[in-house]
Amino acid sequence: MMLKKLLSILKPLARPILALALVGALVLSQANAALAARSGGRIGGGSFRRPAPTRTFQRPPTGGGYGYPGGGFGFPFLIPFFGFGGGLGGILSIFVVITVANILVSAFRRIKEGDEGLSDGSLANPPVSINKLQVGLLAEARDLQKDLDQIALKANTSSPDGLQRVLQETTLTLLRHPEYCAYAGVEAEQSRLAAAEARFNHLALSERSKFQAETLSNVKQQVQNASTLATVDENPLAKAPGEYIVVTLLTASQGKLNLPQVNSAETLRQALNQLGAISSDQLLALEVYWTPQAEGDVFTSDDLLTDYPQLKLL
Repeated sequence: MMLKKLLSILKPLARPILALALVGALVLSQANAALAARSGGRIGGGSFRRPAPTRTFQRPPTGGGYGYPGGGFGFPFLIPFFGFGGGLGGILSIFVVITVANILVSAFRRIKEGDEGLSDGSLANPPVSINKLQVGLLAEARDLQKDLDQIALKANTSSPDGLQRVLQETTLTLLRHPEYCAYAGVEAEQSRLAAAEARFNHLALSERSKFQAETLSNVKQQVQNASTLATVDENPLAKAPGEYIVVTLLTASQGKLNLPQVNSAETLRQALNQLGAISSDQLLALEVYWTPQAEGDVFTSDDLLTDYPQLKLL
């Protein structure tokens, strides 16, 4: 009797419970699929260490003293004229005193300006521009992924010249696919050298955390390559065509670099040209990311809205 009564109570709840279970299973499967589809590539390197500025001191000439013969430039030379010789000698001695005074004042002024430059950090702690440019491209730009793979495998990321070449080749790759650029966004800020490295690393970690795995990377000449992910093979969306490819360029450079607000194909082209023009002497650090990277991986519009909500439609 008790069992029948229990069954009669649970029977009306059977369908709602089953429906909730199916919804939960569907949500979990989609979440696992989304996590499985997060392969990324990375190219990076650089250093925020710069030699401290030095101030040279030029020793004054010795011996004859300021090019004059005899016992140097001093009282033995001035005394016969100043106050005693009169006439032309007195006038000459006045001119000499004025000239020497101007030289000394200028020298002290230069020394003072050098000390002030060191104390306020304008030389030892110069300004640094940190810029992040992100581009969302239609997945039809498959050649772009291959181009970035080749750049990563061949790049010299241990030297400033090599990093500058990576930056140029990456910007050129994006400039060659304007018809596929659908979304873009820019974040720019100014810092000082002492604080720039921490800020740059914070932004880099934020971008890297969007990947489940970095399947191809070349960082400071350490190359790691995993062409496929096991989790990608299990992804039920892997056989479906991907929708987007997202490329991120993160740069730190000396001086001020004002990138335009990207809201059109033209302003995107301007921003890419400005980044590509950064010289190796100015470039302190560079990180390039792109997703998806692994073969068979996909990146959907939902992924784009979730991970890159700041990107604007061009």
